[in-house]
Amino acid sequence: MNRNKRNNSTIDSFSGNHASNLSVVVAVLTFRRPDDLIELIPKLLTHCVEATVGYGMRQPTVLVVDNDPDGGARETATRFGSGITYVHEPTPGIAAARNRALAESADFDLLVFIDDDERPTSGWLTSLLATHLHTGADGVVGPVVSAFAAPLDPWIADGGFFDRRRLPTGTEVRVAATNNLLLDLRLVRSISLQFDENFSASGGSDSLFTRRYTGAGFTLVWCDEAVVTDVVPAERATRDWVIRRRYRIGNSWARTELELASGSAQTVRLRGALLLAGATRVAGGTARATLGVLGRSPRNRAHGIRIAARGAGIVAGAFGRTYLEYRRPIGV
Repeated sequence: MNRNKRNNSTIDSFSGNHASNLSVVVAVLTFRRPDDLIELIPKLLTHCVEATVGYGMRQPTVLVVDNDPDGGARETATRFGSGITYVHEPTPGIAAARNRALAESADFDLLVFIDDDERPTSGWLTSLLATHLHTGADGVVGPVVSAFAAPLDPWIADGGFFDRRRLPTGTEVRVAATNNLLLDLRLVRSISLQFDENFSASGGSDSLFTRRYTGAGFTLVWCDEAVVTDVVPAERATRDWVIRRRYRIGNSWARTELELASGSAQTVRLRGALLLAGATRVAGGTARATLGVLGRSPRNRAHGIRIAARGAGIVAGAFGRTYLEYRRPIGV
């Protein structure tokens, strides 16, 4: 793997002088969530001020990319004044909105993504920046912790459907979502990397993007202190929703693997490997769920269904089927 990643970088070590030269943009992609924006934007502006004070840098810009064809977030975003840059991206799909964020950030060094339904915790932005500067990594990934608008179904909690990874700070990772991610835009531009809009309706364009980023020799590291909270509404905390989400995650993972394959021979071998991996998960998950029923263990039943659902998504993806979780009605 190519490791000459920082030859053209201006950042060689943790230093106030280096940090002061950086330009940073924090991007929020939004689709018809005005209440979330009203709560999120002031928090982001506070974090931007903290970064300015802590590093002596130019205050980071908050970029709101509105993916609503009607531009419904304009009034909400612009009420916060000069600290906000609002742009309207009418092309449907999260990948198009992510690409618009890249385009609007052409004059910046670093881009930080956060979702519109998330809330940054204390020290979030400064922790991402500190890890980037201390480690010299080309990107930084932070943890997402779910908070629930209503009491969570114990079955969902037992199944670990909302559990996410936590790693020691500095751990290198090869793939990440854009719900809490810092990227070095100078390196993104150096390889002309974009989000694949074929993954807009299915999800997974961020996983594919970061796999290509690390595949080009650039490093992503974990920062466990840069926590954001994912606010989960009641409609996304149902058994049906979490099972479908596991299926979609498996489906997107399989499609990402196939997209990265080089040549027809490797694709054929990979399809076989994915079929085996998915079928193994389906069989193992079904067995565990069955034992959970027989043994009256909700935990085993829920875990088994979670594993089987992801496996079924992998099998479907291996066969070339795409689950369009984010598909919108025409005109929306």
